[in-house]
Amino acid sequence: MKLPILILYPHSRCNCRCVMCDIWKTTEAREITVADLERHAADIESLGVRWIVFSGGEPLMHSDLFRLCARLRPLGIRLTMLSTGLLLEKHAQGIVEHVDEVIVSLDGPADVHDRIRRVPAAFHRMRDGVRALHRIQPDFAVAARCTVQKQNCTSLVATVEAARAMGLRSVSFLAADLTSSAFNRPEGWPIERQAEVGLNADEIAALEREIEALPTDGFVLETPDKLRRIAHHFRAHLGLVEPVAPRCNAPWVSAVVESDGTVRPCFFHDPIGSVAKESLSHVLNGPRAVEFRRSLAVAENPICRRCVCSLYLPEPLS
Repeated sequence: MKLPILILYPHSRCNCRCVMCDIWKTTEAREITVADLERHAADIESLGVRWIVFSGGEPLMHSDLFRLCARLRPLGIRLTMLSTGLLLEKHAQGIVEHVDEVIVSLDGPADVHDRIRRVPAAFHRMRDGVRALHRIQPDFAVAARCTVQKQNCTSLVATVEAARAMGLRSVSFLAADLTSSAFNRPEGWPIERQAEVGLNADEIAALEREIEALPTDGFVLETPDKLRRIAHHFRAHLGLVEPVAPRCNAPWVSAVVESDGTVRPCFFHDPIGSVAKESLSHVLNGPRAVEFRRSLAVAENPICRRCVCSLYLPEPLS
């Protein structure tokens, strides 16, 4: 059994207050400690993990993130950090030394980004952080990911232009998640809250015009067809079309370990165990996890059909 990708939440809290996410409402600061990681290092190695993504929460809020990295890098594991970008400048040297790449959350040009993040000068702090990384290592890989929602659905082209001007390597787009219990929303969002982030029919039409105007030179990572799925997602949310699950085998090739030890098969499905009480291998091979994978029909599952992400690798777990 192999697990090519492992997603870790080093820290439970975040330093932005984004309108499409509730992680910032978390008041308890929990961390994956060096001791926690050491306890699971043998499993990480035996499972054949090749790529670890630090997500969260903001990984750079961790009290000793680079010690975690130092334990993992000798195993030949690629380390990617997802970040709000607010602390890049402060930690630039450690990032370049210990991480392979950074993916920043970019929500649009400066005014749009700051309004969505609800942090003054968030865009310029990110830009300064990227510049600090590139002063140390000019070719250090920094890319952007943009979550499409009501406040930036007419700014996709401007987002690409902002990413290029910032010196980023690429940008990718995905739709805002409106219905799941992920991102510190255990009860989900009420309809009214979903409407504040989701798109109406006119906004979907404007989004489609933006999608068709995006460059096709490879800087935007998604294909045109995959970008059009974003508009389909919002149409499905309005009941105008049927939701369609993306091609995905995330539960068979990856796992998510949260800061409290909770293990999920992906960001959106219910937990399958906890490494606070068991080993990672035991959780992934336990009856709950095995039965989940055995019974999951991605094309039919209601969570999968409304999923905003997709991950497909040709190396499924048993």
